[in-house]
Amino acid sequence: MTGTAWRKHCWQAAREALLPHLPIEVLRGRVRRAQELGLDYKTYASVRAASGHDVVAFLFSSNALRVTSRLPQLPEDRVARLQSMAQCGRLALAVAPLAPAALMAAGQGLLDAAQPAPRPFGSFAEAREAIRLARGAHKPDGVILVGAAPFEAEWCAAGKLGFYLPAERIFA
Repeated sequence: MTGTAWRKHCWQAAREALLPHLPIEVLRGRVRRAQELGLDYKTYASVRAASGHDVVAFLFSSNALRVTSRLPQLPEDRVARLQSMAQCGRLALAVAPLAPAALMAAGQGLLDAAQPAPRPFGSFAEAREAIRLARGAHKPDGVILVGAAPFEAEWCAAGKLGFYLPAERIFA
């Protein structure tokens, strides 16, 4: 009973017992929800598995939206993607020197709110407070942070957000 075949059998049985068997209606509902959010099902399922909650809002950095103080307009691909997202909040973080008001103007009514972003490589406490203000009344574990700069991934941990997605996964 100590051979590799027995160990393989035990691992397979334990793994099958861990994985949930979802009813088909639940799966169909999750596929519909992924389509409402404009995400492919694999990404949505990853977010769901990591956070344990449904997505209630997206928090975009101005870097992910490609809005700068020199180019204060959303590119067409960003506009199309934001328009396709339904039944969720669309929040934004304005990375300095861009002002939140300029980001809201660039958002063309597609963003619900904008706040100043934490300083790049700033303290953890500063990032936590900035993310708390930016997410507003949304529960943190249901908010997905979408970023494009390397330092933005840390904001997800600071704000205890549900998931971090690079901009390429959303705006591909």
